[in-house]
Amino acid sequence: MSLRKSYYVMGAAMTLGLVGMAPDAAQAANNFSKISKNISTSIEDLPGLLAALSYLFGILLAVLGIMKIKDHVENPSQTHLKDGAIRLLAGGALFAIPIVSEAMFSTVGTGTASQAATLKKVTFTTN
Repeated sequence: MSLRKSYYVMGAAMTLGLVGMAPDAAQAANNFSKISKNISTSIEDLPGLLAALSYLFGILLAVLGIMKIKDHVENPSQTHLKDGAIRLLAGGALFAIPIVSEAMFSTVGTGTASQAATLKKVTFTTN
């Protein structure tokens, strides 16, 4: 079997697999309240992800800042001190974002007292 023919066979198999995974009628009956509830439950873990990324990039920038300061100590005419200082300040700011947001949420509140609005009934009348 040639390489081109095997690509066609693989594409046909993938297409049939995707058609076989089509949603049935029970899954297709989504309404606005279900969709909004799914969105709100999906973004619940977003602050944790942002905190982890903030810590990661904060530490990365801090290490890069220390390396730039080391380069400045070894060769002051080539590397400016401000390059390392800017990286250290940016790393510290990124590292502090989760702590500041935690304090902000505890001060303001997380908004758990409010519920998502649901549409119960719609009636149209003609006068």
